Amino acid sequence: MINAIENLIYTGKTRTIGGRNGESRSSDGRLDVKLSAPGSSGPGTNPEQLLAAGWSACFIGAIGKAAAALKVALPNNMEVHSEIDLGTVGTAYFLRARLNVSLPGVPLDVARALVDTAHDTCPYSKATRGNIDVEINLI
Repeated sequence: MINAIENLIYTGKTRTIGGRNGESRSSDGRLDVKLSAPGSSGPGTNPEQLLAAGWSACFIGAIGKAAAALKVALPNNMEVHSEIDLGTVGTAYFLRARLNVSLPGVPLDVARALVDTAHDTCPYSKATRGNIDVEINLI
């Protein structure tokens, strides 16, 4: 199901040349990265790392929204360690993800409620839901 956006908040724009061995730059110049194939000794990052960084940042925001709704104080040292796997089945390429969330000092049941709510509301989680295997772990 595709949801129509009623209120556009932001549009991220990039220009990428050269694919996995090229470069990508945002329209405002704030992102300017060289790209390299995963596991290569090339000079840049790769799309899987960029997805991991974007998703973890967005997920932290979603945890913050969930915490505000539940009136839960979050620790300053909260972290999300994202892992994006690139693999194959036969000749087809697929992604798999793990979001490993650290919420020091938050009771386990509250932490689980926060990450479950965040996974329901995070735009990256919504975009990948039903498309790739995703694990949300508390560490």
